[in-house]
Amino acid sequence: MSTRKHNLAAMHDLDAVIVGGCGHVGLPLALSLADCGYKVGINDIDQAKIEMVRAGQVPFRETGAEALLRKMLPTGRLELSRDPAMLERTRVIVLVIGTPIDEFMNPSVRIFDRVLDELTPHIQGGSLIVLRSTVFPGTSETVERRLRAAGIDADVAFCPERIAEGHALEELRTLPQIVGTNSDAAFAKASLLFERLGVASVVRTTPLEAELAKLLTNTWRYMKFAIANQFFQIVNRSGLDYNRVLNAIRQDYPRAADLPGPGFAAGPCLLKDTMQLSAFTPDHFPMGQAAMQINEGLPAYIVSALERRYGGLQGKTVGILGMAFKSESDDTRASLSYKLRKLLSWSGARVVCTDPYVKDDRLTTLECVLEESDVLVLGAPHKAYKNLTIGGKDVVDVWGAMGAGIQL
Repeated sequence: MSTRKHNLAAMHDLDAVIVGGCGHVGLPLALSLADCGYKVGINDIDQAKIEMVRAGQVPFRETGAEALLRKMLPTGRLELSRDPAMLERTRVIVLVIGTPIDEFMNPSVRIFDRVLDELTPHIQGGSLIVLRSTVFPGTSETVERRLRAAGIDADVAFCPERIAEGHALEELRTLPQIVGTNSDAAFAKASLLFERLGVASVVRTTPLEAELAKLLTNTWRYMKFAIANQFFQIVNRSGLDYNRVLNAIRQDYPRAADLPGPGFAAGPCLLKDTMQLSAFTPDHFPMGQAAMQINEGLPAYIVSALERRYGGLQGKTVGILGMAFKSESDDTRASLSYKLRKLLSWSGARVVCTDPYVKDDRLTTLECVLEESDVLVLGAPHKAYKNLTIGGKDVVDVWGAMGAGIQL
């Protein structure tokens, strides 16, 4: 091999670099790719998380991730760095930087644009850029145009993650992977990346089709949760036990099997993606807006019902069981338990909160919450609460997960 060819080979010694690779989306993908034999660079701006991963610790709860990380570290197939120059050593870059929504529920592209500006000088010609997190429709083609304007001939593909948090390592390999590209060459490169994982199938679309497919998927889930919460409120206001009604609907009746139970519909994706779809369409998606009002309004419904039941909450201590956005998770992003806590405090109640997984100095122990509370509210239906001895206290269990609860 000539000296020049040897240097080029040394430059491109990483099979892929994942930007944002220490997070919920990036790290499971990095571990899965490394497990399949890829040499993977993990690029992240959070040095504390980088040091945790280097030490064999996953910064969040994800089934099987810590064991796989400790298996992969000795192989040398994982490399971590804050330095974006790492991107110069690969021809496959996976961005897990999405577009959040701002305080007005509008898409905010400032973070995405800033990250892209920082990375562009390190992207090599002929690279494949895979966008993995939810983006506002049209972002993939905008990225490709911006790279070409900077003199970089790179392919861009939108390949959305579709996993349920906590089940990433399993679902990365078993769910179909959408690959949105405008060229056969880009599709071939992106397909190869995921086919080695053993994905169930690869579904080819254009970038815009893939972006909309991601938004529509999460919006559909969000709207199903909204109708479940609306049904709960309708039945609850009539003085009936919704769990009995829901059981009657579902029992041995397959056409109602997909009706979810009520509960807090939260987390980093569902509301955000619904509002991005709302911003994308000229009529602002009134059904999506209604779903947002129902789901985001459930904590306020609970507080109002408690105020009616007790004639106000002044002098009451309310305990919240579970502050994560869903069960068996330590992720508090967009958790409605925190919104519930704020609304209860505004109503005059003293609020004490606990969670077996969440690390937050504002939380206390389960024993303290059980001892001090006059009434309990189930915020996240962790398994630890299912058979909890509550000593005769009133419990608000919208989820129907504890087997007992007061009528609001």
